[in-house]
Amino acid sequence: MKLFKFLPLLSVLFLASCSSVQVSTDYDNSVNFSQFKTYAFMKDGVDKINISDLDKKRILKAIDEEMTSKGYAKSENPDLLINLFTDAKQVVNVNTYYGGWGYYGYYRPWGWNPWMMGPGYQSVSTSTQGILFVDVLKADNKELIWQGKGSGYLTTNQNKKDARIKEFVTKVLETFPSK
Repeated sequence: MKLFKFLPLLSVLFLASCSSVQVSTDYDNSVNFSQFKTYAFMKDGVDKINISDLDKKRILKAIDEEMTSKGYAKSENPDLLINLFTDAKQVVNVNTYYGGWGYYGYYRPWGWNPWMMGPGYQSVSTSTQGILFVDVLKADNKELIWQGKGSGYLTTNQNKKDARIKEFVTKVLETFPSK
C-alpha cells in the first residue's frame, strides 16, 4: 500500500528524467565576461546549420530571450558573436520483458509442470537524440571564449517543439556568463 503513496512521485521523477537535457560547458577563465554588453549571431554559421528554417528561428528566438534576460543587447556592432552547431543521432532502444511465474500448463519432456516461467517478449523502438552547441566568441578577433553543449531527446510533436527547444537553450545558457 505504501507503494501507491509514492507512485505519483516516482512517475514525476521518471518523466522529468526522460525530458532532461544533459549539459556541459567550458570557458576561458582568463576572460572578464563583465566587459561584454552586446551580441550578434554569426550569420554564416547559422546558415550552415542542417535543420529546418522553422527550428532555426525557434533556437534564435530562445537565445535572444535568454541573452536579453541576462542583460545583453543585440547589436550591429557587437562585443560577442554567437555561433551554433547542431547534430542528431538515432538511438535504438531494446527492452526485454520476461514473463512471470504462473499457471501456464506447459508439457515438457520431463513431465507436466503447471507452474513455470511464462513467455517473455522484446520491444524495439528508436528515438532521436539532438545535440546543440552554442559557441560564444569575441567579436574583434573571433576567439572562442565560452562553449555550451546540450544533448537530449527531441520531439516530433509540433505542439511541444517550442517548449523543448526553449528548454535546450535555457539549460545550455544557464551558466553563461561564467564567473
